[in-house]
Amino acid sequence: MPASATTPFPPTRPVLGATSRLERLKAAPRKPGEASFFFYDAHFRNEAVKVLPGEFFVYDEDILVMTTLGSCIAACLWDRDKRIGGMNHFLLPDTGAAGGGDSGRYGSYAMDLLIGELVKRGATRGGMEAKIFGGGAVISGMNTINVGERNTAFVLDYLRTERISVVSKDVLDIYPRKVCFLPHSGKAMVKRLASANTEALAAQERAAATRSAPAASSGGSVDLF
Repeated sequence: MPASATTPFPPTRPVLGATSRLERLKAAPRKPGEASFFFYDAHFRNEAVKVLPGEFFVYDEDILVMTTLGSCIAACLWDRDKRIGGMNHFLLPDTGAAGGGDSGRYGSYAMDLLIGELVKRGATRGGMEAKIFGGGAVISGMNTINVGERNTAFVLDYLRTERISVVSKDVLDIYPRKVCFLPHSGKAMVKRLASANTEALAAQERAAATRSAPAASSGGSVDLF
């Protein structure tokens, strides 16, 4: 797929009423597991929400839904008819011996949360399509457990079972990634991050396996999806 090797994310146009919309987003009640870190992104000149490990977010306007991934997966689902979309961020495909299956850190629950919220807001499974990101082999010394591969295999199998088409993906390899998703238009952008970010991001993912932690971002190239 084409990529502009050092091109920054293109800025969006200023949004009228940006401050008031950001305040409304911050003031709205949040559901368990729903992202709550809202801010104004000066580069894009648009409101944004950061989806942290174990969280999800669904919306019907084009605010920026953003996350940063190592071996984790972000599934971006979009209803092409209702023009509503959302993103999740999960760390492991299943609970294994850890327990806590009712947590967005685990793939099955994270996908159920995201699809359930989309359906509550009027989306239909038949109208949904998916864009999948992450699953990189970025955790040094942990390749034997293949976390990124397991996450990727899980989400593709889950979506196949649910009959939700995967229209694009950027998964596996060795790169951390920053992902931006626009839930009204269904557009997504991914930036592969410089290797200097790998250790910090891997440490955050280890910490997030037991508790949610913010993710790092910077550097890299851009692909449009």
